[in-house]
Amino acid sequence: MSCPICDAETTKGYRPFCSRRCADVDLARWVNGSYAVPSDDLEDIEAATDAVDQTQPKPH
Repeated sequence: MSCPICDAETTKGYRPFCSRRCADVDLARWVNGSYAVPSDDLEDIEAATDAVDQTQPKPH
């Protein structure tokens, strides 16, 4: 089995990754939104729109 981040051989302690570094890279990608699970649920779309609106500066 190869690491999904760097294609190196995996190690038992970090499967499916080869090292803690690659596991942390994967986690960071989830946290910063690089990975996302698409949804057609209207509530999810509204929640995402509201979240974006809250991060935008308000006009004066």
